[in-house]
Formats: sequence, C-alpha cells, structure tokens
Amino acid sequence: MSTIDALLAELGITLPTPAAPVANYLPYVRTGNLLVISGQLCLGLDGKLADAHKGKLGAGVSPETGKEAARLCAINLLAQARAALGDLSQITRCVRLGGFINATPDFAGLAGVMNGASDFMVEVLGEAGRHARSTIGVAELPLDACVEVEAIFEVA
Repeated sequence: MSTIDALLAELGITLPTPAAPVANYLPYVRTGNLLVISGQLCLGLDGKLADAHKGKLGAGVSPETGKEAARLCAINLLAQARAALGDLSQITRCVRLGGFINATPDFAGLAGVMNGASDFMVEVLGEAGRHARSTIGVAELPLDACVEVEAIFEVA
C-alpha cells in the first residue's frame, strides 16, 4: 500500500470507480512525465450526482456545499490517476488544477469553492500537492453539476 493509499484509508476515503467518458474524449492522457486528467464532476462513491451538488453557486447552492463538491471532484481525479497509473505512489507532484464553478454572474466566491479541491490535494499529497490553478465561473456544467475540476500531475 502506497503512502497516499494509506493516508486515504486513514482519512476514511474510498476512491470510487472512475467515471467513463460520455463523449469523444479520453479520461486521461499520459505524455512523458505528465498525466493530464479530464475534468471530473462531483460524483459520489455511487457514481451519481447528489441533488445537493446540482445547480448554481449564488442561486441555491451554498459556498460550503460547493467546496464539498470540489473536494469530491478531487477525489475523482485521484480515482482516474489510479486507473491511469495503477499506483498513486507514481504521482510526484500536482502541477495544476483547473476549476469550473457553475455560478450566477454575481457570485464572487469562486476561489473559496475551489479551495475544496486544492485543500484536499495538499492534505493527501503534502507539499507535492501544492499547485498552480485557475478557477473560472461558468454558465453551465454537464448534468447541472455545481463544480468540475481538471488536473495535471507530474508522475514517475
């Protein structure tokens, strides 16, 4: 068991079965020492989107719920990484996270919502989890999800 797997177990986190692509794209691409993971929604362990994680920040979805959704996206990123690598110990660094927040035009708390994903990466990967990031408010996301997060990891 890798250090990352041990920490996930200690935190009580079970990685879900990775979501399959629903269109003409790959869930991840490895090129050289980079693993690029397509945007992951805030799906639960059952592979479903909870009603609480549907809708817009600033119109029915609270910042706290959005932050929880971003954390779920990050958990799903690690599930895809495990599918790609077979072993999470091959991750040497989280290079970048990109967050898409389904929000009303006047919602100003995008960064706080995205911290759910960023904080999780640091919690699980330590210093190697510190990353560059972008956070963008969008008009809509697939399945009416409130958050989607993509990642680039450096791998051994």
